[in-house]
Amino acid sequence: MVRQAAGSVAVRPSVRVEGLHHCYPDGVLALRGVELEVAAGERVGIVGPNGAGKTTLLRHLNGLLHPTRGEVWIAGLRVTPAACPEVRRQVGYVFQDADDQLFCPTVYDDVAFGPSHLGLPAAEVDARVRQALAVVGLTGFEERVPQKLSAGQKRLVALAGVLSYDPSILVLDEPSAALDPRHRRRLINLLKGLDRTLIVATHDLDFVWDVCTRTVLLDAGHVHADGPTRTILGDRALLETNGLELPLRLQGGGQPDA
Repeated sequence: MVRQAAGSVAVRPSVRVEGLHHCYPDGVLALRGVELEVAAGERVGIVGPNGAGKTTLLRHLNGLLHPTRGEVWIAGLRVTPAACPEVRRQVGYVFQDADDQLFCPTVYDDVAFGPSHLGLPAAEVDARVRQALAVVGLTGFEERVPQKLSAGQKRLVALAGVLSYDPSILVLDEPSAALDPRHRRRLINLLKGLDRTLIVATHDLDFVWDVCTRTVLLDAGHVHADGPTRTILGDRALLETNGLELPLRLQGGGQPDA
């Protein structure tokens, strides 16, 4: 495994994964001893080919899955079934398929679901909903039916629903999928401006290049490389060995954006 220092932060990690194995009931071993630490405020991309274990890893970070072996810690709290309510207040998870996350009759109700269940006053819930929708560019969508929105709009509503309860750690699975270029750029700028820990799993390596300062390369349930994004995503041989290609901006001899 290649490990390259991405800079040190002298704080307790927001996320710590120790010797994480996960075997599904059908016998598929999706994670094989993953070790990972993410410091508070880091923006980390998780990349790898299909079947690498990216989504499986993310689902351990808020207790949707539990380890076959190993441990996961969030803000100093070990993730166990009993700890899941507190863990999920710390970790906002945006699913790969927004339809798995949207279930209320209106956009407003979906975005309000999280803060409402924190016991906040109605005025505070309303303020959070409207702010979250403004941040993702969906002001005016409050009374729309989520199931009738485009795939990209649904994804932004799901993100707004997570932002509305203000988690300290934001976990996103394929966040740029189905977004048109305008909304993709809005999302990139939004994520770069957030002052919280960010973990993104995606096949969109250009998105990782723009958003994440550190990249972790998974393949076959193992961490194969962990280091600065420019170093990992600029290594053609490393990427090709693990079933990936250079970001589009680096293909054909083009110069990378700053």
